[in-house]
Amino acid sequence: MEKNWYNQSPDEALKNLSTTKEKGLSQDEAKTRLEKYGDNALAAEKKKSFGEKLKEQILDPMIIILIAAALVSAFNGEALDAGIIVAIVIVNAFLSIYQEGRAEEAIAALQKMSSPKAKVIRDGDHVEVDSNTLVPGDIIILETGDIVPADLRLLESSNLKIDESSLTGESVPVEKDASVVYDGKMEIGDRENLAYSSTIVSYGRGMGLVIETGHETEIGKIATSIATVGDEQTPLQRKLAKLSKTLGILVLVICAVVLAVGVLYKHDPREMFMTAISLAVAAVPEGLPAIVTIVLSIGMGKMAEKNAIVKKLLAVETLGTTTVICSDKTGTLTQNEMTVVKVFTDGHVYDVSGTGYSPEGDVTRKDSKVTIEEDENIKILSSIAALTNDAKLQVKGEEASIIGDPTEGALLTFAEKAGNGLKELYSNIDRIEEIPFDSDRKMMTTFHDKIFDDITSFTKGAPDVVLDRCSKILIDGKEVDLDDKLREEVLEKNSEFARSALRCLGYAYRKHSDMPSEVTSENIEKDMVFVGLTGMIDPSRPEAKAAIKECRTAGIRPIMITGDYLETGLAIAKDLGIAEHDDEAIMGRELNEMSEAEMREIVKEKSVFTRVSPENKVQIVTALKQNGHITAMTGDGVNDAPAIKKADIGIAMGITGTDVAKNTAEVILTDD
Repeated sequence: MEKNWYNQSPDEALKNLSTTKEKGLSQDEAKTRLEKYGDNALAAEKKKSFGEKLKEQILDPMIIILIAAALVSAFNGEALDAGIIVAIVIVNAFLSIYQEGRAEEAIAALQKMSSPKAKVIRDGDHVEVDSNTLVPGDIIILETGDIVPADLRLLESSNLKIDESSLTGESVPVEKDASVVYDGKMEIGDRENLAYSSTIVSYGRGMGLVIETGHETEIGKIATSIATVGDEQTPLQRKLAKLSKTLGILVLVICAVVLAVGVLYKHDPREMFMTAISLAVAAVPEGLPAIVTIVLSIGMGKMAEKNAIVKKLLAVETLGTTTVICSDKTGTLTQNEMTVVKVFTDGHVYDVSGTGYSPEGDVTRKDSKVTIEEDENIKILSSIAALTNDAKLQVKGEEASIIGDPTEGALLTFAEKAGNGLKELYSNIDRIEEIPFDSDRKMMTTFHDKIFDDITSFTKGAPDVVLDRCSKILIDGKEVDLDDKLREEVLEKNSEFARSALRCLGYAYRKHSDMPSEVTSENIEKDMVFVGLTGMIDPSRPEAKAAIKECRTAGIRPIMITGDYLETGLAIAKDLGIAEHDDEAIMGRELNEMSEAEMREIVKEKSVFTRVSPENKVQIVTALKQNGHITAMTGDGVNDAPAIKKADIGIAMGITGTDVAKNTAEVILTDD
């Protein structure tokens, strides 16, 4: 079967999987294929049995020495000593198993309890089925808010945008186009005609053909590759193993010397043998394993109080010896919530405070708060932002979330901060008509009344495209001719925002005496009045900057590893204090041609790695470890999981983290 589905047209893909988009598969054929391909699910991580956990504890080098000492003591008739040593071994083993069992219970509570559903066409009917019953050849209907249930070759797309951050690390939803057919090899993040399992539809709708399920999906392949990354000993395990080996050799040497000297001085050989054995037993630090376990258990408890679940007892110590922390950007250092931070209108730049989708924050100009009552330009711009919008903002107490496109969600939040209450705005102003957004025009237009005296069309879109369709500009609440000087000023400000890695949108309006008889882009989106720009970004977490400063004070080097674009990653890294200069960043494609020796050198120089693949992340972590660093890796996406496992200590986000990342990590941050 042809695997490069992005090289095939929709008709070719349908033919290869013997299905049609009108009828889909029959129920009988779907059942047959399910038996052939298996469930559309990743195999659950096999939990260790009590016996396996106990075996792990007993096979520890220090425990083996203690057991040997207990046997020797029993052989010598010292039953009390033997009993004490055995008791220490048992208490140590059961305490370790108990602590790790508690961590497993906490992790289980974090897992999602319900199986997602999928809208599928079977026998020509639209039905909803459990996503784990999907098979190659099924036809899937996608709508805003849906989780993509399997890898799909898109057959139809209408303004479709998909959030692929968990897979690629890209913070902005990706525009999809079913009509595209590629020649040659394309990277995962650039395949506009495919949709991937576990990503989220943030805008529009579409139809897709299931091409891969379960472990054959891109996310499944990453999960499978994690199994090839072997478990490595922690620094403490290596130190204790070395101590046990050294101690064992020294004890044997001393015993041999004592026995030999005693025999040379003509002492009773049996008596000297027993003396040597007694020395051996005395030399073994019976209390060390118990002390280590108790101290680490206390550390585990303290970590839990700080909202960090430690799955393995020895991972507590590894955290204390970490010299480098590698971190994913999207959802880890940032909130994975787009936020408007800058506005340009009326020839002035306004700052917008607050982060994420919470409407807490202000619009300010030169540190003075601005409201829609006193600033006509901000009133109109925020109205356009809120009304040319299909997202929904939900605020419950202190929790705020959006349904729909993150970019549009950020605009709703901005409108609330400006004082343009959405509830009142939507109850007073209806949408009469619209020209939906599409990737060719790069604009969206909606029609409303009750804004001005006339019916008004509001347009938002790519700043250069919107500006090009305008003949006037709003200055101090009044419409003036848009001359070359004013046009250049807007374009320069747009470039300035873009250089700061801000995602920019432009806004305009046009008044109509009556509702136009023909609502098309050609006759509506022209001769408009330009209002202004907004610049947004996925902002860094407020606590991240302080944490990075603390890391540097402690002698720990922070590194950012992200699948996002270089400009975006570098801007966030500079804001957080991870990087100071542009030459500290490098793109993933440059790493692909490097040898191991070159990788070891490059990780000494660079602090920001952008547009990287999961394989690149493992390369970076491996090179740091080869340089002698104790390396931690934090992340939330499936794309972070291989590096999380390869690192000396892997840390996953508990709220936004994917199940694959959480299952792989040694530490889970329950509050992110």
